[in-house]
Parts: sequence; structure tokens; C-alpha cells
Amino acid sequence: QVQLVESGGGSVQAGGSLRLSCAYTASRYCMGWFRQAPGKEREGVATITNAGSLSYAASVKGRFTISRDNAKNTLYLQMNSLKPEDTAMYYCAALKGLCSFATNAVDAWGQGTMVTISS
Repeated sequence: QVQLVESGGGSVQAGGSLRLSCAYTASRYCMGWFRQAPGKEREGVATITNAGSLSYAASVKGRFTISRDNAKNTLYLQMNSLKPEDTAMYYCAALKGLCSFATNAVDAWGQGTMVTISS
């Protein structure tokens, strides 16, 4: 079972930036970031294949950038122009197969890292 450990969360003001990292023990074809805001369902944010194909949720497109270093088994999420509505627990995910934003497509989750954006 792949294990994932996120880091890099924190509190910043609106308009600021954060970079999340996720170290994983085994690479998968598709890796992704999901988030869950208080009182809301977990949602997909961005995914990336091992060949570098990207997909973003409409709410973050143009502001967030997902990347992965296959040699280091590390996944990243660069978040710019952050908004209060980006406040959530962010989870790294290893998907079972093809990339998807469906939570039931995820095979393994990290423990999450909290991102708080103040206005």
C-alpha cells in the first residue's frame, strides 16, 4: 500500500502563495490533490499523470500548478493568488488507475495539510 505524507500547509493572506509537497513511497500512473473545506465534501483540485498530463478544477485553473518529480517520488502543488474560499484541508492522493476527480478513484490518501486563507 502506497503511503503519502503532505507538508507545506499554513496560513496566509488572500493574494498570497503556498507550495504543498507530498512524499510517496510508490509511484502511480496518476497522482492528485484533493481538498475538503469545513462542512463540505472532498473535491478534486488537480491531477497529473506520470507522463505529465495535467487536469485542474475550474475553481483553481490559472492559479494552481501541479507537478511531480518521479525520481524523488514527490508531488507538488504551487498555489498562487490564494482566496479565502481556498481554505481547506488538502490531501495528496494516489489514484487506482486513470486520472479522475472522483474520490472513489483514489487508492490511498495522505493525512492532509491545512491551508487557511484570511481576507
